[in-house]
Amino acid sequence: MPDEILPLTQQVDLFGDPVLPIKDRRGRPSFAKSKENQELVSLLRAAGWTQARIAKYIGCDEKTLRKNFSRELEHGLDMIEGMALEVTFKKMKLGNSVAISRIFDVIEKQGKPAVPLQPKPEKEERLGKKETANREAQTAHEGTEWGTLLQ
Repeated sequence: MPDEILPLTQQVDLFGDPVLPIKDRRGRPSFAKSKENQELVSLLRAAGWTQARIAKYIGCDEKTLRKNFSRELEHGLDMIEGMALEVTFKKMKLGNSVAISRIFDVIEKQGKPAVPLQPKPEKEERLGKKETANREAQTAHEGTEWGTLLQ
């Protein structure tokens, strides 16, 4: 019987007391990052809040805020503006005249549409030492006296 493993509720410690499962974890609970928190941090950053103020509002340390929400802190304004334009565009497609005028206002404010990126020129093939030496050996005799003799 002592060699058999008993269920956790039937196991006892050295003093004969039953062993109970641990109810809570030790230490500080980890910060729970969620989609709502990400959007909230983006909104607050777009509104011009400082990192200290945002951290205090969502209830975490500034270091935790920077660790978990670095993208939102850096690009918060662009993310919120993109979300607003996306909602406005969906309403425009449904025929909302206010949304249509809002989209045209944004386009006029920004100026010309973004210029498409030019394709990158193709890179030359990089050769290794042996292949470079072989190709140079093939063309080394051209333009010399030996070139006519060797052919």
